[in-house]
Amino acid sequence: MAPMEAACPLCEGVGAGRFMCENAVAVAFHDAYPVSSGHALIVPRRHIADFFSLTDQEQAALWSLLPAARLVLDNRYHPAAYNIGVNAGQAAGQTVAHVHVHLIPRYAGDVADPRGGVRWVLPERADYWSSR
Repeated sequence: MAPMEAACPLCEGVGAGRFMCENAVAVAFHDAYPVSSGHALIVPRRHIADFFSLTDQEQAALWSLLPAARLVLDNRYHPAAYNIGVNAGQAAGQTVAHVHVHLIPRYAGDVADPRGGVRWVLPERADYWSSR
């Protein structure tokens, strides 16, 4: 496994060892800057910036932790739904150069109209249903 990067906040999270769940290749822990109660990150143990440079095993390890992390969040926070997302590259909004999958609990009424979900990353194109 590649060494952790000293200045990487996600490597620090991996090093801290306070995981919601884990496997040999990836871990899940709470986001330091949550957008909702329970917001979690699933990250590879290896420091790597580009999602598409992960090995097949690393990609599978990240996705395999989603159900376990969801169960932890369901039991503690009782959300109504989830958004799952990856910002792959700077133009997509990635600000930390360590791959991470966001597992964002959603709650009834947390926004006035949740339709479109992740489509709102490009607000002027998100509301496709109004133009019908």
